[in-house]
Formats: sequence, C-alpha cells, structure tokens
Amino acid sequence: MACTDCLRPTLQRMLLKFHVCIPIAAGSLLVGVPYSISLLAQWLYGWPNKPGFRKYTEALKPRRIYCLTVAVLEMVKYLQYGKLYIQWKSWYRNSANSKYCVKDIHFGRHGNKLDLYYCPHVDGPGSALSPAVIFVYGGAWGSGERSTYCLLAMQMAKELNKPVICPDYSIYPKGNVMEMVQDIADCILWSRETGHTFNIDKRNIVLIGHSAGAHLCALTALFLAAESEEMGIELSKQRDILTSVKGVVGLSGVYHIMNHYQYETWRGVEYVSTMHKAMGGIENFEHYSPTLFVKTLTEDKLAKLPPFTLIHGTKDTIVPVESTLQFSEALTAAAVKASLFILPHVGHTELVTDLMGSNRRYYHTILGCIKQGINKVTAHG
Repeated sequence: MACTDCLRPTLQRMLLKFHVCIPIAAGSLLVGVPYSISLLAQWLYGWPNKPGFRKYTEALKPRRIYCLTVAVLEMVKYLQYGKLYIQWKSWYRNSANSKYCVKDIHFGRHGNKLDLYYCPHVDGPGSALSPAVIFVYGGAWGSGERSTYCLLAMQMAKELNKPVICPDYSIYPKGNVMEMVQDIADCILWSRETGHTFNIDKRNIVLIGHSAGAHLCALTALFLAAESEEMGIELSKQRDILTSVKGVVGLSGVYHIMNHYQYETWRGVEYVSTMHKAMGGIENFEHYSPTLFVKTLTEDKLAKLPPFTLIHGTKDTIVPVESTLQFSEALTAAAVKASLFILPHVGHTELVTDLMGSNRRYYHTILGCIKQGINKVTAHG
C-alpha cells in the first residue's frame, strides 16, 4: 500500500505532462509548421504586393498560410524524379555524348546560349537539310535551364528524326516576358541564318513549348503575325521568321494570364509566383494572353499563323486543362488550324518528364500526339 502511495504522485505528474504535451504538439503541427513554411516561402520569393505593414498582415492571413503550405508540400512529389535528375546531369556532363549535341552556341541580342541535338541516325554536318524543332522549357517565367532537358531533346531528335534546338531565354529577373518572346524569335532567326551549318532547313521549323514555354511559343507566333514593334525586329524580317514556323505545339500551356492569376490566387501562390512580375503587372495581363490577343488580329494577319497542336493532361493541378480548352476555342473561332489532345490521368510535369525516356509511363502517348502535330506541317514527315 505504501508503494502505491509513492507511485501515485509520479503517475499524476506523468499524466499532467502528457495532457500538456498533446496540445503543444498539436499546436506546433497545425499552426507552427504551416506558418513557418509559408512565411519562409514568402520571405524567399516575395511578400504580398501591399503597401506598408499591410503586406505582412496579408501574409499572415490563415487561408493564405494554409493554401501556400499545401502548395509547398505538393513540391515534395518532385523527389520521385531524383533518379531522372541524376541521369540527365550525368548525360549532359558526359563528353562522349558530344557527337549528338553541340552545346553553348551563342545567339540573340540578350546574350543567351542554346544547345543543338542531332538525330543519332544522321551522320552530322554534310547531310541533307532537315526540318528542326525548337523546344522551349517552362518554369513559371522565372526558372529553368536548357541542360535539364537534354534527355528529352535527345529522345525527340531520335524519334522525330529531326534536329532539336533547346535555347535558354531571359527568365525573370534577367528579363520580362517581352524579352523572352524576343529570345524565341532570335532563336528562330539564328536557325534561319546559321542553321544550314547544322543541316537545318530554315523554311521548316516547329516550336514546342511546355507550360510557360508554351505560352511564349504561342505569343511569339501571334506577335510576329501582328508585326509588333515590341519585337524590336524590322517588319520584313518578322515576316521571314514567321514563314519559317510551320507549327506550334503547346504542352500544358498558360494562355489566359488573368484566369491563371485568379487560379494562383485561389491556391494562395499569386505573390510568390513569378508570373505577375514577369508580365510587368496586372495591367499587361490582357496584352500577353494568347487567348485574348488572337481575337485582336485582323483576318489577313490570322491567315499568317501556323497550325497549333495543343496537348494537356486532365490531372494537371498547376495549370488547369481549361487553359488549353479556351485557347483552342479562340483559335477555332478565329479560323486558325488547331488540333487538341486531352490526355486522361496525365499531370503537369509528366508531359515533359515522361518524354525523357521510352520506358516512362506516358512516353508513347505524349510522343504520338506530338508526332501527329509535327508530321502534318513539316515537309518531311
């Protein structure tokens, strides 16, 4: 009995400690962790665009905190590409692969570089001229580099039997969206003026872009058709550049900037996103939206546009599939040729990562759609 009386205070202290620890642990999990994650994200990538202390009160709103935390935690899924990351790093650094790739070619007015990938079945310089593909990567207009897409470019060169050009462009804050469009036009111009050295048919080029890259490809074609002074290229040369573009392929593209900004706001990421900064503010959203811009073109300018092939996955949570559906409708209403492919179960990232190896789940499905689009418009299918 004495022993029991001795243990009773110890048990009471343990129970009290247990009851105190549970709320503390729950508070840390439900409050401390989300606030730490979201505040760190906002500190690194940008506070709400509000004056004075309002940016901090906006940043501390519970809905923003938890939405932003969910968005950050969703990025954990990219860990599944760790093996792929090692593979493309290894491939790009391997000097033995130089027979299939010419790296670090300077082009354009903004000091960027591009890599050019030969089809493994082609013997290199001296072969017959071939249609070429320019692949423009995504990254929310503020990240990305050409080396990441070496496996994709190599696979596409092999499967399409065409050289693939992968350029860097002036991502924010180096440049704004207009300078990025100029970079894509400069890459096409490089292909026209220098491409014959690499067996490229300057009259036969296809643009392929993913996400922000799809937006830039579409906007480049539209601005060239409009003969926009913003391009900083004389009009006759703009016409020549556009005649070279035989098709545009968009993978999971952002085509209506205001709609996407509203979607980013719903997700709580509109201020940490690079999009509104790269666009130069909300006042430019309409001008830089292909879905809206195509409606401003006259009939004679619309006739100059190349055919579009639009591909999107139904499981895309980064850029909703409605983005592509609306752009497809706008193109069709403007009598611009457009092919639409909606892929069930495919997410945003898979549309590029699954093109990096023939053993990946959606490789043949995605590649088949791209082939259909390209073979319709290039002279040598």
